[in-house]
Amino acid sequence: MEEEAIRQMGAVEAHHWWFVGRRSLVAGLLERLSLPPAARILEAGCGTGGNLEMLARFGQVAAFEPHPYCLEQARTHRNAEIRPGQLPKEIPFAPASFDLVTALDVLEHLADDRSGLAALRNMLKPGGHIVATVPAFAFLWSEHDRRHHHYRRYTRASLAELAVVAGLDDIRCGYFNTFLFPAVAGVRIVKNVLHLHRANDDVLPPSPLNRLLARIFAAERHLVGWLPLPFGTSLVMTARNPC
Repeated sequence: MEEEAIRQMGAVEAHHWWFVGRRSLVAGLLERLSLPPAARILEAGCGTGGNLEMLARFGQVAAFEPHPYCLEQARTHRNAEIRPGQLPKEIPFAPASFDLVTALDVLEHLADDRSGLAALRNMLKPGGHIVATVPAFAFLWSEHDRRHHHYRRYTRASLAELAVVAGLDDIRCGYFNTFLFPAVAGVRIVKNVLHLHRANDDVLPPSPLNRLLARIFAAERHLVGWLPLPFGTSLVMTARNPC
């Protein structure tokens, strides 16, 4: 990711509607996974630490992050053990030691996402769970993807295939951010057509609009994992490491 994008993300992720909504949606999924008491949880690529407090509700959290600024910011959170590391070959924790691994908008940053997801599977105990989110649909590619150094966007089929190749089972993939899809897609397409490459999706909207968007997005937590939403700006995958 570009340095400016990293610092801007860290500045807004506590309140920006996108991060608030995604945390709510992921928390809803985790509540239904039947994790063991005192579950060991690993967050891959924790960024500046915006998900750590949410994850700590479900168990004992460890995390790794390659970027020095993000690592410094994440370590201000006192509810996780955070180490420097990166996918696929520099994971600073013992294999087969976690009940849950999360990779929240991480796989699209990897040149080799197959090796990355396989490495995360190796961190799971037998029967352990993985939850991953990724951006959806190549036609939504925009300046946001370029600034964040994404390699790709996914479809439900391509994400499921990736999980199969990684050796996971009980794979469930579904779209989210469906309610806001028409607005987000429309803005992205218009920006691309008009070459508005300096427009920034990461800016915090005015407070009333930001709260409204967060509520609309977070409402999907009651649907995702229960109903197959037909489209969305993102995808979430849940899967298990075979016993």
